Amino acid sequence: MKVHLVNPSDVAFGIGVITPRWLYVLAGATPAKYGDPIIVDETLEAIDLERVQPGDVVGIGIHTANVFRGFEVGRRCRERGAWVVYGGIHATLYPDEAHELGGAHAVVKGDGDLIWSEALADCVKGTPQRVYEGGRVAPENLLPARWDLTPPKSYMWASVQTVRGCPKHCSFCSVWRTDGQEPRQRNNQIVIQEIVELRRLGYRFIALADDNFYPVTLTDLELARKQNNQHRLDELEGMRAERFDLMERMSALPKDMIFFTQITMEAAEDITFLEAMRKARIKGALVGVEAVTPEGLKTVYKDFNLSGDALAERLRVFKEHGVHVLGSFIFGLSSDRESTFKATADLAKQAGITFAQFVMMTPFPGTVDFMHWEKSVGDNVEKIDGVPVTRYWLIPGFKRPKLYTPHPTMTPDEIRMRTQGVWDDFYSFKAIWKRADCVKSIKSRLAFLFISKLYRQMYANTGIATDSARRKSSNRWARWLAKPCRRLFQAKPMPELQIPGVIAQRQDFVVMR
Repeated sequence: MKVHLVNPSDVAFGIGVITPRWLYVLAGATPAKYGDPIIVDETLEAIDLERVQPGDVVGIGIHTANVFRGFEVGRRCRERGAWVVYGGIHATLYPDEAHELGGAHAVVKGDGDLIWSEALADCVKGTPQRVYEGGRVAPENLLPARWDLTPPKSYMWASVQTVRGCPKHCSFCSVWRTDGQEPRQRNNQIVIQEIVELRRLGYRFIALADDNFYPVTLTDLELARKQNNQHRLDELEGMRAERFDLMERMSALPKDMIFFTQITMEAAEDITFLEAMRKARIKGALVGVEAVTPEGLKTVYKDFNLSGDALAERLRVFKEHGVHVLGSFIFGLSSDRESTFKATADLAKQAGITFAQFVMMTPFPGTVDFMHWEKSVGDNVEKIDGVPVTRYWLIPGFKRPKLYTPHPTMTPDEIRMRTQGVWDDFYSFKAIWKRADCVKSIKSRLAFLFISKLYRQMYANTGIATDSARRKSSNRWARWLAKPCRRLFQAKPMPELQIPGVIAQRQDFVVMR
């Protein structure tokens, strides 16, 4: 009996940008008696079904974007006599779909770190349960990944998670509903051990794959003080101290290591935190800007962000403290107008952000936006090939609408074309070269150009591409760019690297500036 772990994708680039962490965590959760799992990341190459034999167990992780392919893989593996187990955020939200459409014998809901071994054992006995409740695993039980199983020279960046969950409640995001609003921070020493293992293998660029690397804001602390809630204040200050301790430990790692993470805009108010990020060489962060107007921010429940000139100034603060921003913007909000697109493009330039992504509004399952959308269409929902558009992930990609929610003033095609225009403008050669002044040497500027173009081409496959010919062209460009880009990130392995000694927590970091 073999265990197969599959990350489905209908697009393979041959090279991956970031390691799909869940694959290697579940590999670590697989008991040794079953042998090393066969890991298949279809963003590298498609699964070889001939390797799947009767009695094998196939674990498939799905999110909404890869459900269609994931169900196809599951059905075909079941036809070959394998036990099929689904997990991931989409399986957690819609376990019945995996059974009805994906050939599932079992579905794991929630975190798989602990429950995976139980599901495996039941499959081996031939008695899998229909659903396993993994729940939200306590931080001390979040497992490290089996990075020794990564295929060599296949990924640009590795990934390590330091905290799971996010205290925010953005309308377009499901994280706070699935992973919870109470941040679960992993033990810092275990995180550092995992990072050291990756550097030993030759990875020097690491994505801190956190829902929110900045889980405690200055506003949170001030509110607890005003409420005279000493217990909550102590709890928050303890979490904050652990963040600073982690960054202090990271600063003792090899100097060639670079980190990237995801944080909220509020971190720009916390200069002490940004300086700790600089010292830890966390040189980039995805910041969810989403909208540039007060009306847009209110629409997505993100009015804790700023807008206009104040927003541009706030974003510049990150760069001033050594953190390059990947700004994320949403188009197609009900408050958007024709002028919104130019205003967004202008602000992205004014703020000096290094990278940006411009996505069209998509209501994802588990979000407030999806709930409102599903309720609003009711029984009058449009169907494509008999499938309601409120289950768009079950419709072939080329048949799906470009925009799911009707807009009060613009057509879907107009929104799509204007979104495309902003992408093209931001990632023109001229604009990229101008932003490349964030690095010094000509070699580094050329690398920045390659990376920017690769990012743009890969994102052309996530809703911007309008037809199959364009998708194929984009895939060719991405595959051509991916290999030289990977070489820019690779480093000589450091097999003898030791784990830095334990560094005492510095309580002075807890004090607000």
